[in-house]
Amino acid sequence: MKFGGTSVASLPRWQNIRELVASRRTEGARVLVVVSALSGITDALKQLCRHADRAERNEAAKAIVQRHYELLEHMQLALPGTLNERLGDLVRLADDSGSLGELAWQAQVQAHGELMSSALGAAFLSHSGVTTQWLDARECLSAVALPNQNERTRLLSAMVEAKPDPALNARLAALGEVFITQGFIARESQGRTVLLGRGGSDTSAAYFGALLKAQRVEIWTDVAGMFTANPRQVPGARLLQRLDYEEAQEIASTGAKVLHPRCLSPLREPRVPLLIKDTNRPELEGTVIGPEVRAHAPSVKAISARKGITLVSMESVGMWQQVGFLADVFAHFKQHGLSVDLIGSAETNVTVSLDPTENLLDSDAIAALASDLAKVCRVKVIAPCAAITLVGRGMRSLLHTLSGVLAEFGQLRVHMISQSSNNLNLTFVVDEEVVDLLLPHLHDLLIGAGALRTDDSALFGPSWQALYGSGEVPDVAAAWWHEAERDRLLQIAAEATPRYVYHLPTVRHQARELKSLAAVDRLHYAVKANTHPAILAALAEEGFGFECVSPGELKFVLAHVPESAPLLFTPNFAPREDYAWALTTRATVSLDALYPLEHWGELFRGREIVLRVDLGRGLGHHEKVRTGGSGSKFGLPVDQLDDFLHLADAHGVTVRGLHAHLGSGILDDTHWGEVYAQLASLAERIGSVSFIDIGGGLGVPSHPGEARLDIAALDRVLREVKAAYPHYQLWMEPGRYLVADAGVLLAKVTQQKGKGALRYLGLDTGMNSLIRPALYDAWHEIVNLTRLHEPATALYQIVGPICESGDVLGSDRRLPEAAEGDVMLIAQAGAYGKVMSSPYNMRDEAEEIILE
Repeated sequence: MKFGGTSVASLPRWQNIRELVASRRTEGARVLVVVSALSGITDALKQLCRHADRAERNEAAKAIVQRHYELLEHMQLALPGTLNERLGDLVRLADDSGSLGELAWQAQVQAHGELMSSALGAAFLSHSGVTTQWLDARECLSAVALPNQNERTRLLSAMVEAKPDPALNARLAALGEVFITQGFIARESQGRTVLLGRGGSDTSAAYFGALLKAQRVEIWTDVAGMFTANPRQVPGARLLQRLDYEEAQEIASTGAKVLHPRCLSPLREPRVPLLIKDTNRPELEGTVIGPEVRAHAPSVKAISARKGITLVSMESVGMWQQVGFLADVFAHFKQHGLSVDLIGSAETNVTVSLDPTENLLDSDAIAALASDLAKVCRVKVIAPCAAITLVGRGMRSLLHTLSGVLAEFGQLRVHMISQSSNNLNLTFVVDEEVVDLLLPHLHDLLIGAGALRTDDSALFGPSWQALYGSGEVPDVAAAWWHEAERDRLLQIAAEATPRYVYHLPTVRHQARELKSLAAVDRLHYAVKANTHPAILAALAEEGFGFECVSPGELKFVLAHVPESAPLLFTPNFAPREDYAWALTTRATVSLDALYPLEHWGELFRGREIVLRVDLGRGLGHHEKVRTGGSGSKFGLPVDQLDDFLHLADAHGVTVRGLHAHLGSGILDDTHWGEVYAQLASLAERIGSVSFIDIGGGLGVPSHPGEARLDIAALDRVLREVKAAYPHYQLWMEPGRYLVADAGVLLAKVTQQKGKGALRYLGLDTGMNSLIRPALYDAWHEIVNLTRLHEPATALYQIVGPICESGDVLGSDRRLPEAAEGDVMLIAQAGAYGKVMSSPYNMRDEAEEIILE
């Protein structure tokens, strides 16, 4: 059990340690406690070493001694002999700095932080009823000499080769049950005290874990473990519950501060697991790091960032296929004592990164390096940069899911991209200034893309916000109505499956949430999302209008909603007769191309229409729902606007409304403000516009931990733009946002099959009822309603009975062990479910049920 500086700095923290040690003893384990120096003491000792004046050193030593006396007083302990001896040694070392040699003296002085805290801890634990033996780590940990080590690294950043030592285990077993020792220190072959460098206490714990082939190593700190991102930058970062050694080492070495990457290497060969735990909240599960566990889907485990990166770009036409060029270049890095991190190469260029955590990167060191390199190539130094790294096993197999994430880097200056040879990380080097804002956004995108598989409860735990924040969680009652209605749903499924079930209170809840948008003058429901008459009636009661894209939808709506409900008709590439019929109704008609006015201008003479424009870009969770840009068939290109207006004037057509819809599944509240402002600017050119329709596409989060759209923030954005353009009414046309969470698809388990490492779970319906996963790679939560609260121990591919390889409703889903007849619930099926279903394979279509 290793405890860091803050964990040993006060009486309450030592009382926590006592309780934790006692709990491990009740498990029947022998315990070795490894401690750091009291918080702040290592820095104070380093400062002492910088003082050239003996009197100043003595004063610094006295202050350090006093800090330990004060803690003893709080513990109400008499000064133990072991601590008294260490305190005396420190005072003597401060008084005489010349006898050992400068570096050896520094190591000896700085070692006293851990020597003193461990002596104090042994006295406290023994006095508190946990008999504890004090152990000198230097008698157990022997530093090894490495090639290319100079005297400084040999003494102040030493390495230990730790392999299981049965003799040490037997010796400790004969001495007692509980021991306390020091982190950070060891002894080299000449008998001198050496330090293990940054993160040395973690490393010491790992060395002891390997030597003793421990049941486990526990690193106790002030957080519950490793997270999917730095939680101080990303409050929604999720606790990583399980990692293998290599993944954890990558996360630690690419930016995570909770664990030093060096501490994992000793544990691999003896396969000793390492746990990261919170000293103040020991009930939290923490992070378990151990041998690779393959019963998981490939997933990005974390996104991390390192600032202060310096890039050195070296270019020479003469380097192409020149034997020894790289050897000459890297000799200069070695000469200046600089360690290279990332490497990118081309025919005439090699660019490398230097990490400040492993190098002393002051301007003089970089200038000296550049001066020497200039003898063999042209040199460009780029700084300050930051490295953003995605970490996860099987990174190359995840690239197809990262298109939306990678697109974000298209807006930035990317200086280097590096994909690790061990297939564990993908790194982008960008300007340092963009990182703080970019990291939370990328984390959300990774979850939304399904690359960071937060649905796998065996890997991902609660968010930092849930563990350490206010404890408040977003209002997801609407999304989880089916848990409260579980008994009714099981009864409905017992009668027949497959069945769609719609919860009208959720529809009304979503409708009233959107009605709170004070800036919006009119809301139209996009009927194509779900045409059930009960849903249309509920939304009509809430005051919604209706947006239809075909005569069939328009006729259906006319038959089921009051005459007072406003109607929009917004077809795309429709035939002439569709427009002719729609113009006989009360619907407001939309055009989005030149062709209708060029060829059927008389049809629209004297009419007021809405013009849908393409603002040149598309957004959304999948390429097939992005409805803007040249790759999309929707909307009039802005560069054709003047031509359209000339045609409109020629036929007496008035452009009364301006409309744009760029895609679906958008969770960025600023998006609609940008669309609003762009349309308003165009409306100023047109002159006849009275209302602006900013479309829909409001995203519905599906993955666990994915941020919900902030409706209050959206309202603020829209009000700000409306203040600049108060003369235009504002319309919106949401669809999926209103009904997705209100619907579920119920199906029954038919059979199971194992193929290689995969397990398939078959249902009695598939893509015939819900095509979104096959069509859009859409992610729908799937739960075993029959076994709702049983542990999720199986990893399934959820498939249907349709004769298509694409008939997959969910990949790599962790669920309870299922049995034939279990009722499975597919969530967020209220939108684009039944309306897109088909009788393919002549399978029966799913019936629809309404819950009031």
